[in-house]
Amino acid sequence: MRAEKIVGWESYPKGKRHTVSGDVRVFHGLPSPQLGNRRDILVYLPPSYQASQKRYPVLYMHDGQNLFDDATSYVGEWHVDEIMEDLAGEGLEAIVVGIPNAGVKRLDEYSPFKDPEYGGGEGETYLRFLVETVKPLIDRDFRSLPQREHTFVMGSSMGGLISLYAFFRYPEVFGGAGVMSPSFWFGERGSFDYAEAAPFVPGRLYMDVGYKESTLSNVGSRRYLADVRRMHRILQRKGYKEGNYLYVEDKQGVHNEADWARRLPAALRFLLGVG
Repeated sequence: MRAEKIVGWESYPKGKRHTVSGDVRVFHGLPSPQLGNRRDILVYLPPSYQASQKRYPVLYMHDGQNLFDDATSYVGEWHVDEIMEDLAGEGLEAIVVGIPNAGVKRLDEYSPFKDPEYGGGEGETYLRFLVETVKPLIDRDFRSLPQREHTFVMGSSMGGLISLYAFFRYPEVFGGAGVMSPSFWFGERGSFDYAEAAPFVPGRLYMDVGYKESTLSNVGSRRYLADVRRMHRILQRKGYKEGNYLYVEDKQGVHNEADWARRLPAALRFLLGVG
């Protein structure tokens, strides 16, 4: 079936260099009035999208370069498109929106907390871009379910940090968050005080960590694991428990896209309400 034409959106290129599966669209150079920059926005559409008039939940994912295409990834892709195609066979379908990072500005945009060595501090502005510019575009152009209970945010490392922050910062927008190998060490560990003080938000939380995490920071795997366990205890005290919260420790897990891709199907089954 021929892909439906949606004004402003092009079909993602396919060919020898590209590894995209399914129906992926791209909006080139979306301007951010909040951040003063531009970036392409990627959208994966479920297999049944063209043949139905259904509306779908939406998952917003950071580091969009790494989600669908090995040709654009700088460290390997997550295979989100292939994973979603497989999950559709289980009756689990969603629109996935990939927001590419801003390169050298990535650390700045993915943390509301400033780090004395690495930067940060523009996380609030980045989330305004996501909530005020990207989400309205998606809800206008695609058959989304725009309500918070059908809207999710997800990322890894710094993307995990900003995803958990987004869940508490915009409870009226996001009904769930996927927090993979989160970099809670960043910004002098400001995430802990923020999470402690934030009111309980109804919804679904997924968080994981590997025993062999390794990052660009001087934080070793043992300290990294301890930080995530500390946040796990905070979330439990806030009332997140079995049913609305899934926490996973991966004994073989390292800090890379291959391991996040390996854990992604179970995370999505939980977040989107199947597992």
